[in-house]
Amino acid sequence: MKLLELVCYFRNGGSFDEFCESEQLNQESEVIEIYIKKPLELNNDLGFFEIEKTEGKSELVNVGIEYSNLFDFYYFLNSIEDSNKEENRFFSDEEITKLLFKYALNDA
Repeated sequence: MKLLELVCYFRNGGSFDEFCESEQLNQESEVIEIYIKKPLELNNDLGFFEIEKTEGKSELVNVGIEYSNLFDFYYFLNSIEDSNKEENRFFSDEEITKLLFKYALNDA
């Protein structure tokens, strides 16, 4: 899954519980983190990991694939909630994706 697909899924009412189930993630985890395959490019595949497995590391290797942390799911879901407010609905999914990626690269 790519960041744009994740944004589209949740901006269109996707369920966190169903997402966790489909990705085989523990919904009871303290935090689920969103990573992106290296090198950091907008259209790279994402990885989703419970913090209990990542220990909050900014870099991670999973089954031989190198990942870099973008942000956690709390931040992501709050951003999606904000993007769905009436005053922000004019932003396209692509624009939201680019803003999130830019945030992760520059501000996180």
